[in-house]
Amino acid sequence: MKVLAFAGSNSKASINKELVEYAASLFENGIVELLDINDFEMTIFGIDKETEHGIPDLAYTFADKIAHADIILISLAEHNGAYSAAFKNIFDWISRIPKQSVFQDKGVFIMATSPGARGGAGVLEMAKSRFPWNGGKVLDTFSLPSFEETFQQGFGIINETLKEELLQKIAKINLDFSAE
Repeated sequence: MKVLAFAGSNSKASINKELVEYAASLFENGIVELLDINDFEMTIFGIDKETEHGIPDLAYTFADKIAHADIILISLAEHNGAYSAAFKNIFDWISRIPKQSVFQDKGVFIMATSPGARGGAGVLEMAKSRFPWNGGKVLDTFSLPSFEETFQQGFGIINETLKEELLQKIAKINLDFSAE
């Protein structure tokens, strides 16, 4: 099983990047490719820019990475209750590629974390309802609230209840994909 993993944040110190790297390491039988969306920075999407310059090569490259994955593992940063502008821009450009959806009918495991008690709940709900419209088969979601109290660099999730929840969700995904 090939897992494509990335954080929906362009912050160099992204807590969502820490979470997605940790979660990706838990896919024991998976071949994991970690992406940094900073490597896919493109001009802000606009129809005029698309008309004048076409779809950027980086959008096609990102879409190709999705095409070659079995599962997409994303940890989304929540900015004012929505996706980060960096993630949304990549999403917008990929959505313009003809004859394919953004997630190309792949399974998507959506996560989020934040310093607050809601753990990115707003962006998780947004993604859970939006991604199926863009070819994402939502396998599950996971929220890690209060990042500074529940996660420790070098150890991962230190709240045993939340750690067990994530482990169970990943085990189910592993089982589902090994049965195929």
